[in-house]
Amino acid sequence: MNGADASGASPDGASPDGASPDAASAASSGSAGSDEPPAPPEPLPADRFLNRELSWLDFNARVLALAEDRDTPLLERAKFLAIFASNLDEFYMVRVAGLKRRMQAGLPVRGGDMMPTRTQLARISEKAADLVARHAACFVEDISPRLAAEDISIIRWADLAAPERERLRGYFRAHIFPVLTPLAVDPAHPFPYISSRSLNLAVAVRDPDGGPELFARVKVPNNVPRFVRVEQDAPGERFLPVEDLIAAHLGQLFSGMQVVECHLFRVTRNAEVEVDEDRDEDLLQALERELARRRFGPPVRLEVAATISDHVLDLLVRELDMNTQDVLRVPGLLDLSSLWQVYEECDRPDLKERPFVPATHPRFVEGEVPRSVFATLRDGDILVHHPYHSFATSVQRFIEQAAADPNVLAIKQTLYRTSGDSPIVDALIDAAAAGKQVVVLVEIKARFDEIANIGWARVLERAGCHVVYGLVGLKTHCKTALVVRQEGNQIRRYCHIGTGNYHPKTARLYEDFGMLTADPEVGADLTDLFNVLTGYSRQTAYRRLLVAPQGVRSGLIERIEREVEHVRLGVPGLVQMKVNSLVDEAIVDSLYRASQAGVHVDLVIRGMCTLRPGVPGLSENIRVRSILGRFLEHSRIFRFGNGAADDAAEFWIGSADLMHRNLDRRVEALVRVTDPIARAELDQVLTMAMSDEVDAFDLAADGTWSRRAAEPDTELVNLQEGLLRRVAGTVK
Repeated sequence: MNGADASGASPDGASPDGASPDAASAASSGSAGSDEPPAPPEPLPADRFLNRELSWLDFNARVLALAEDRDTPLLERAKFLAIFASNLDEFYMVRVAGLKRRMQAGLPVRGGDMMPTRTQLARISEKAADLVARHAACFVEDISPRLAAEDISIIRWADLAAPERERLRGYFRAHIFPVLTPLAVDPAHPFPYISSRSLNLAVAVRDPDGGPELFARVKVPNNVPRFVRVEQDAPGERFLPVEDLIAAHLGQLFSGMQVVECHLFRVTRNAEVEVDEDRDEDLLQALERELARRRFGPPVRLEVAATISDHVLDLLVRELDMNTQDVLRVPGLLDLSSLWQVYEECDRPDLKERPFVPATHPRFVEGEVPRSVFATLRDGDILVHHPYHSFATSVQRFIEQAAADPNVLAIKQTLYRTSGDSPIVDALIDAAAAGKQVVVLVEIKARFDEIANIGWARVLERAGCHVVYGLVGLKTHCKTALVVRQEGNQIRRYCHIGTGNYHPKTARLYEDFGMLTADPEVGADLTDLFNVLTGYSRQTAYRRLLVAPQGVRSGLIERIEREVEHVRLGVPGLVQMKVNSLVDEAIVDSLYRASQAGVHVDLVIRGMCTLRPGVPGLSENIRVRSILGRFLEHSRIFRFGNGAADDAAEFWIGSADLMHRNLDRRVEALVRVTDPIARAELDQVLTMAMSDEVDAFDLAADGTWSRRAAEPDTELVNLQEGLLRRVAGTVK
């Protein structure tokens, strides 16, 4: 992340291009045909932006609300507890770390809400502590007892019978004791390095014959399961936290010493990676060097067991050089992200969501005479909606058939994230082996996937693919694939543009759209875009694409202002957007101006939203909604104007969220959807998402989120279950 613009606008509220957000979004013209210059817009209120960091914590609170919902299957509730914990880890490693770094460097960069960095950190600490307390209480007081009632127990050492303890002693001696290393802390032994997100035991020991209390640290090994399964004759599952097993055997590690106390603790460190791409060196080598340094980033959070003694806590805070504000006392178990293990190892379908089989898109269903993907696409565009539509029988089949087809001359593709055993990568390797020209843009700076992507880049290079790493200073986040095929005496191009990664596993978990097309304009656009990504082309204008960093913000604002002009001409105006995050001040201000002009604005925002809806005179025509569920809502859809079946409305899908990093520091691509059937499908999804009957969270003007409540004798509709029934059709 570029430190100078990591949190949003500059101190005077300027957007990165130097124009104020208000001015950047308010440059709409007067009435059509008028010779009078437009009146200057009224200034927008200074308090119109919510804080993005606190908004993110609100998002994680909504995840926690799903864990607290007793209508959710029990093991799914445990899974949401794990997701909450993982989310909070990343928030501290990236966002809180960035705020701390800027404050220490004296950088006065603030977001649109202008909240000082020190105040943000204090508010984050207070709000995170409340959420962690809720999170722990949900597990300790509700989910854990309910799991036990279903014969799934997370137990402690004291709960075990003597024969069970004896069996576990054998397990400890064979599998855990050999890899443990107690590290003393004294004048001859400095305080050890604590790796990020590792579990550790702070142990105080004393010589039984007298003497001072001594401190040691024992790291819980991360190459053994967090929960040890306890064998039992009765039905059900029992899990013992591995730290309990270690704590019960500390006498073997400190032979001849008295163990006075031991407490679990966990450190989270800054995980940002900064590479100076302007230096004359290999980007791959530079990133590898920085990744090696990541593990030594400064600590940003210390989690401790709620029972920790004050003097041990003081020692940890002092040795880690941390502020007490960065300490979170956690009742019960630390690191509930490990509940994923319980979820995955318990074969209890009665406590999970019903499994489903993704449907093959009707256009790809093979009849008596199988058709190739290419023949099908020549009949028209196809919009696939994952996970309801199968990734394997659509996007994956598209790449695999291209690799095997002797008439295909070239495949060009961007890879941001993919799976560890990627059939997409296998197909690209096969294509290169068959003599096709294969160009793969591997984004090696994809956060937390850097090491995996460096590995894929080298594998693809060895296979004969042309591998590039994108543009200096920009991440390539667009999801695009281009297939060039010889058909008779002409060349035809086939394309895929999506909202999600080429990742077969997350395609079963993430909600995303993708468009497959043989449209010549889209093919020409992708050809031009790949020339930008792989060469020195400076093209910024496209036919059916909007491409960041030059064209997405301006293109969206232009279309928002077009709806304002429609209202001035007496035509109803409509803007609908479904994105992960809405933070960009210029876009937010353009939506405020549209609302003031009478345009109806519907926003479906999964995560952060800094816009205040429902403010009289400012945003009373704006509704903001968040939908969460068993699938991660990940698609980005943009709709401008009324009407779905004709050209009265524009529909766009693509990779871009409405944040500075996406619009200014990434290559993103949106494609205009023109196929009538596809447009109708997008219209239906947006209409269902904004229905008063759907289960969702609504944002109020004061920044608070509330979950919708059903009317008496009615039930709210689960959008994702509704789409499963409508699209997939097959639920087992």
